[in-house]
Amino acid sequence: MKPPDKATVIQVLRDISLLLQMKGENPFRSRAYDSAADRLAGLSEDLGALLRDGRLQELPGIGQAIADKVSELLTTGRLASYEALRAELPAGVLELVRVPELGPKKAVLLARQLGVDSVDALEKACREGRVRQVAGFGEKSEANLLAGIELYRRSNNPRRLLGEVLPVAERLLASVQTLPGVIRASVGGSLRRRAETVGDVDLIASAAGASAVFDAFCAAPEVAHVIGRGESKCSVRLHEKDLQVDLRVLPDEDFATALHHFTGSRAHHVRLRGLAQERGLKISEWGVHRADGTKLHVPDEAALYRLLDMQYIPPELREDTGEIEAALAGKLPEDLVTWEDLQGAVHAHSTWSDGKNSLEEMARAAQALGLKFLTVTEHSQASIYAGGLKEDDLRRQWEEIDRVNDSVKGVRLLKGIEVDILESGALDYTDAVLEQLEVVIGSVHVRHGMDEDQMTRRLLKAFDNPHLHILGHPTGRMLPSREPYPLRMEEVLDKAAERGVVVEVNGKPERLDLKTEHVRMALERGVKLVVSCDAHRAVDLGNLAFSLGTARRGWARRGDVLNTLSAEQFIATLRKQRAA
Repeated sequence: MKPPDKATVIQVLRDISLLLQMKGENPFRSRAYDSAADRLAGLSEDLGALLRDGRLQELPGIGQAIADKVSELLTTGRLASYEALRAELPAGVLELVRVPELGPKKAVLLARQLGVDSVDALEKACREGRVRQVAGFGEKSEANLLAGIELYRRSNNPRRLLGEVLPVAERLLASVQTLPGVIRASVGGSLRRRAETVGDVDLIASAAGASAVFDAFCAAPEVAHVIGRGESKCSVRLHEKDLQVDLRVLPDEDFATALHHFTGSRAHHVRLRGLAQERGLKISEWGVHRADGTKLHVPDEAALYRLLDMQYIPPELREDTGEIEAALAGKLPEDLVTWEDLQGAVHAHSTWSDGKNSLEEMARAAQALGLKFLTVTEHSQASIYAGGLKEDDLRRQWEEIDRVNDSVKGVRLLKGIEVDILESGALDYTDAVLEQLEVVIGSVHVRHGMDEDQMTRRLLKAFDNPHLHILGHPTGRMLPSREPYPLRMEEVLDKAAERGVVVEVNGKPERLDLKTEHVRMALERGVKLVVSCDAHRAVDLGNLAFSLGTARRGWARRGDVLNTLSAEQFIATLRKQRAA
């Protein structure tokens, strides 16, 4: 068993302090555990080494009893006295006590009196008016607890990757759209804006009445339990990924303004409300009203923007990063790249390197998506860990690509490579090999720890090779585990523009690299893009949608993205870019 890390040890000590307070133990005893936790949190030395050397109890605030408990936890992975303490108290109290406005003793009282064993259960009890029936609580207590629960969720609900949440939300949306009485429905929030990470899922629907819709929604098999339900909003938690979903149901006349309101962003809305006030209007989820209370007809979001004398602003652009000024001036791009514009998917691997599906399986998956071409770009020979191809392997793969292209009609596999950009900036194949390929993506896969100057020069050197067509996942980040490597992005994009190097917007959910602001920087310099899937399985071709969302957030138009071209035009443009 892997021993717990320092953070876990600190948390256990803090939990013991809380549990002792719940039992009404001597406050000096509980404070001793908090003091020990504080001491370990500020410790720069290795905790295991201190324990082995017998020096742990020498630290101020850590006596022999606590040192023994730390030792037991580190050596066995368990702490018997901690488990016994937890067993003495109601389940879930350690979660409850983390809600602002709820101290240890009150948490125990509510757990015992009402049987609440989670924050969700506590919220439900508050909304049902059961908390006020417990001695020492009232209506104000319930209101304070609900506010505390919102703060707790905001600080503790980890944001998840767009690629994790969007498929789940879209399946649930499809289910909501079929519920009796539903007229229109859409996702909202940061998910609709295609942000890199999202928290809760917002769904907005219209119907003559909400009650029947909520009844069916709460009974859906995806729903683990109902958090709360009101007249226009119902909140549930799903079995899948423990996601919270908020469904709002309003009359159809309010659907457009509600969808707009709950899509956000907050900064975008603040600006729009100011523009509305200048025109004597008030915007809310319940409609657009004149100062005299007259409600205006708003059939869709485009109508709302027309009332403000501006172009329609797509959801992905609603971040107050210049879109309002552009829309007021009539200069917002109206041809942002769409799924329908895409003819091919860039950046795919197969069983020839570290992919999970054969070339034929990848081709048929692309065909099923309606794509006309797929670039086959396995890892190169330096990527031994990823089954990188030697030159002979590459040539044998070309033969199989030819066979698949003969047998699978309507989609063409392009012969390519994802070649490693080596530490020196050289590419991992000779020019004689690279010049035979239709698509060459160059990527950094090792030595991410180089400093800013070294990494910048590494990429700039790679751009000098005339056979490099596309820079892959340009900053090397992995959400949320790895930060981008240091890089002078302006300098890299300047040279990409000068040398005709195309830049990838990688759609792998953990990457989404380029990020939005870098997409805009690239476009300002005239750099062309590809939206890519970085597919290692057939299902990963769907990553193209996440790349597309990022490109749109960066204001990418159809003409900015090269895989909107046919296969022949795509290849010719890559070569023309480099020859210019």
